[in-house]
Amino acid sequence: MSHKIVNLRVRDVRFPTSLEQHGSDAMHTDPDYSAAYVVLDTDSGLKGFGLTFTLGKGTEIVLCAVKALAGLVIGKSLQEIVSNFRGFYRLLTSDGQMRWLGPEKGVIHLATAAVLNAVWDLWARAEGKPLWKLLVDMDPKQIVSCIDFRYITDVLTEEEALDILVKAQEGKKQREDQMLKEGYPAYTTSCAWLGYSDQQLKQLCSDALKSGWTRFKVKVGADLEDDIRRCRLIRQMIGPSSTLMIDANQRWDVAEAISWVSRLAEVKPLWIEEPTSPDDILGHAAISKALAPLGIGVATGEQCHNRVMFKQFLQASALQFVQIDSCRLGSVNENLAVLLMAYKFQVPVCPHAGGVGLCELVQHLILFDYICVSADLRNRMCEYVDHLHEHFTSPVVIQDAHYMPPKDPGYSCEMLEESVNRHEYPEGDIWKQEIKK
Repeated sequence: MSHKIVNLRVRDVRFPTSLEQHGSDAMHTDPDYSAAYVVLDTDSGLKGFGLTFTLGKGTEIVLCAVKALAGLVIGKSLQEIVSNFRGFYRLLTSDGQMRWLGPEKGVIHLATAAVLNAVWDLWARAEGKPLWKLLVDMDPKQIVSCIDFRYITDVLTEEEALDILVKAQEGKKQREDQMLKEGYPAYTTSCAWLGYSDQQLKQLCSDALKSGWTRFKVKVGADLEDDIRRCRLIRQMIGPSSTLMIDANQRWDVAEAISWVSRLAEVKPLWIEEPTSPDDILGHAAISKALAPLGIGVATGEQCHNRVMFKQFLQASALQFVQIDSCRLGSVNENLAVLLMAYKFQVPVCPHAGGVGLCELVQHLILFDYICVSADLRNRMCEYVDHLHEHFTSPVVIQDAHYMPPKDPGYSCEMLEESVNRHEYPEGDIWKQEIKK
């Protein structure tokens, strides 16, 4: 079947997570985890589901951008798209008029991610495979054909990418079997949102330790003395052998970041995440250089616009941990480029997740990375946040603090229709109740 796309629907789905301070950090104090949720209808009856993640207000702007892209998608068959996926990616990102809104950044790129995520979901469903398995089973040449190498060939050529993938074929089956048996290592951010009380922190850390978690991330950046106290508290709770990371969510200027994190060095964080503006590549490089003697790395990427910026972060030795995001970059296509560049620079990939559906999506990418690219688990882990999974038809499965590979066909981002209806903004029952309050 050709699976011709006959319609594209997009809905504004918001969850009132700000009410209990879930997701709160130094810069985003009251997030309502939300999504621009895309459904592709085909003439065969098969559907593709995709989304991009937002924090509430402004989701309606992403919806407008998705609708602006719809004309480039409707009428095309799945076969037509995937037989020249690089060309289709470029069609969406390089429209002669709409690219002025980016190019490949901001709201228009979030919209592109939502649409492309739905296309990848449709493809995986058509093949009857979870997305990670669709990628793992692809010939290296087909993987490379999905990537737009424009602007990154000074760092990674098509030939180099193919060579990396071909060499990684050795041991691939064993790594796939290992993942199916053991899963991919995860870390938790659910214990230490900035708005949580000390009592909550202690209880959540205690519960997580009992569930087998050994890697924990703490939000910092609002008040130095409070950060020192909270980080000491959590380090005491989790013990010296557990891994601790800290995340400032872009709070500081460069000198302030170096000074602040130096004061937190006593709790031995593996990394400081997003210490400054996500656009400041040289600032991140300066912070990386200053913190290296303390054994603290820099991690960033969840708000890195595109593959070109990741290229420069890697060239400048500005990060020690690459944090891809399944909804910030241009879907699987652009994330594949970043995974391959990170491998070339030998920088571990530790994806950003959480939000609405980010865990569901990015698990597929990191499984592919281990099985078909990096073949390495050292200093590698994928973020996990224990919120909102119950709203998905194929929620993530965590066992012993590891992501277990999804089994259902698709990209794991189909939401339950009842959840979408209840949380659609502003007509859903949840929001009608909140507005009345």
